[in-house]
Amino acid sequence: MLTIGLGIGGAVILGGTGFAQTTERIVTPEVGMGPFYPMLKPLDKDADLTMVNGQKGAAAGAIVHVVGRVFDRKGKPVRGAKIEIWQANTYGRYSHPSDPNTAQLDPNFQGYAVLKTDDEGRYRFKTIKPGPYPVSPTWKRPPHIHFEVEGKANRLVSQMFFPDEPLNERDSLFLDLRKQSEKNSAAVLAQKLPPTREIEKDATLLNWDVVLING
Repeated sequence: MLTIGLGIGGAVILGGTGFAQTTERIVTPEVGMGPFYPMLKPLDKDADLTMVNGQKGAAAGAIVHVVGRVFDRKGKPVRGAKIEIWQANTYGRYSHPSDPNTAQLDPNFQGYAVLKTDDEGRYRFKTIKPGPYPVSPTWKRPPHIHFEVEGKANRLVSQMFFPDEPLNERDSLFLDLRKQSEKNSAAVLAQKLPPTREIEKDATLLNWDVVLING
């Protein structure tokens, strides 16, 4: 069961974004959904992807806690936004029949979740760091997590990239965003935060805010 509270994410994010409520924010750019959106969604869709209900094992890989908020571009929190997330396991493979990757599947990794933001637009989940995987002989995707965010007025599909990943600098999708603007590429990068007592000793804590046009 996920034990990190929403209060952790709210406290960190309010102090860490550096934006005032009146500041016009950079809208999170669209990044392709990719071919591995789950065809058959698991029954277990909770905010702890490291465990599957009814199974005793834990997912392989480095534990990551992701906290964030959903805002509109005026800085107003979007409450009740629906967030779907999906990702590869630590070996770089999706639980999807079309994934050609021959890396092993992890029966203890949930791989997908559905979240709702609270009254202050906050969300959080616990997962493992996804592994990179080859797309072609010259292109390997860096670790990333897919997001679909549905607010009251807008729907956004994007990807959260991990900070300080060398493969980001060779990823076509990330580089396309940078060609548009440095702000766009920065907007898809999560921020690493200092660990707290509420998370595992060796876990990583990341913050990623999502900004919709009108919420």
